Amino acid sequence: MGRDSPGQRQMRMRIAQMAARIMAEDGIDDFALAKRKAARQTGAPDTRNMPDNAEVEQALREYRDLYQAGEHAERLVALRQAAVRVMQLLAMHDPHLVGPVLTGTAGRYACVDLHLFTDEPKELEMFLVNHRVEVRPREARVHVGGEARTVPGFEFDWSGTCFKALVFSRKDLRLGVRLAAEGRPQDGARADAVARMLAAPAPG
Repeated sequence: MGRDSPGQRQMRMRIAQMAARIMAEDGIDDFALAKRKAARQTGAPDTRNMPDNAEVEQALREYRDLYQAGEHAERLVALRQAAVRVMQLLAMHDPHLVGPVLTGTAGRYACVDLHLFTDEPKELEMFLVNHRVEVRPREARVHVGGEARTVPGFEFDWSGTCFKALVFSRKDLRLGVRLAAEGRPQDGARADAVARMLAAPAPG
């Protein structure tokens, strides 16, 4: 980025700001999709000056602070409260909150993303069945340590909140989960850490 020309930096900023607006207004939480849409809308679909996720995330924070501060703060609190409740129920499977609800960039229609680390997937399945939770199978391609892997998971609704969970083995926790080979491991937080976030006084 240090060698970018002023024109390249300006294009990156324009795309980042447009992607942030798309994510905030349309409820999209996929950075790659938002950036592609933004590049098309700025008339540069084949640009090589695509911003990275950190640049879009910063632009998204700025957009929400400016246009959606009250609404976004209330929604984020509600999503984190729901996450804590479900994580406490799933405690034996070591759930970690990840993604936009943790980082604070969750949109209007965001789901809560969880990573579960368990060596007892059958017990997890039985828990959900016993609580009459209707699950929708899913899977995702991620990188665990240095290995690309398709990981099983499921989606479900709990008290009106959408959840998306991926299921890993316990040993995967120390390896780190990346969304892309070149990315850094996703941050994750257990229920007690999320509860402390909720208890902390609001900035300002």
